[in-house]
Amino acid sequence: MDIDAIRKRLNQLQTTNQRSNNLWKPQPGKQVVRIVPFKYNKSTPFIELYFHYDLGGRTYISPISFGRPDPVEEFADKLKSSGNREDWRLGKKLEAKMRTFAPVLVRGAENDGVKFWGFGKTVYQELLSIITDPDYGDIADAVSGRDVVVEFKTAEETGKSFPTTAIRVKPNQTPISEDSKLMETTLENQVNLNEVYNELSYDDLTNVLNEWLNPSAEGEGNTDKSTNGEMKKEETVETTAKETLKQTTTVDDASSAFDELFNR
Repeated sequence: MDIDAIRKRLNQLQTTNQRSNNLWKPQPGKQVVRIVPFKYNKSTPFIELYFHYDLGGRTYISPISFGRPDPVEEFADKLKSSGNREDWRLGKKLEAKMRTFAPVLVRGAENDGVKFWGFGKTVYQELLSIITDPDYGDIADAVSGRDVVVEFKTAEETGKSFPTTAIRVKPNQTPISEDSKLMETTLENQVNLNEVYNELSYDDLTNVLNEWLNPSAEGEGNTDKSTNGEMKKEETVETTAKETLKQTTTVDDASSAFDELFNR
């Protein structure tokens, strides 16, 4: 029995449980939340984190979220600067994407404590625009802030290929709670979001990248085909690149192989 593998899996499950317990996702329809001050950064309630999505079927938080070097990001930058269009596209796919989080109380479920609401660029820009509007100001203020109505529509409801999230900040200023004890608990009993996501070391993330670049023989047979029996253009580039990289074992070696592939 591999105890280290079991210990690693236990840690993954515990991290997943912690994440699901501390994150909030809007459900179809309208919900009301209150953005609250973030205990670990008094200057802003917004936490910007960067993620690598669908890297070997999984999502990884990027160390650049915390100002640390990221081998996947370094590799993506090399691809994007190669001067080759397909190379650039693959680099864009690999690069980390930003997602913003804010600590919130869900109205009607205040006793569940502070959760973290994650949203994309459009919602983030709208919230920042509202806060910088002198008619609104600090909507996260504990005493004079404002609740936010969040309306979530599924892709089926919108008729698009993706869901949408719309927000409306209520005009009335209200405290987080009329109960001073609940307000104090809300402001103090918060987890540090940075600890909710498991950041891999530079070496471990390098291994993830190399495994993605050098898939096992078992995974190579599962190639998605288009209706005419040919691979999609992006997949063709990615697969060809991986074939060239079969013998590489480090990110530096992989970068050299990509240079050779796209600049021949």
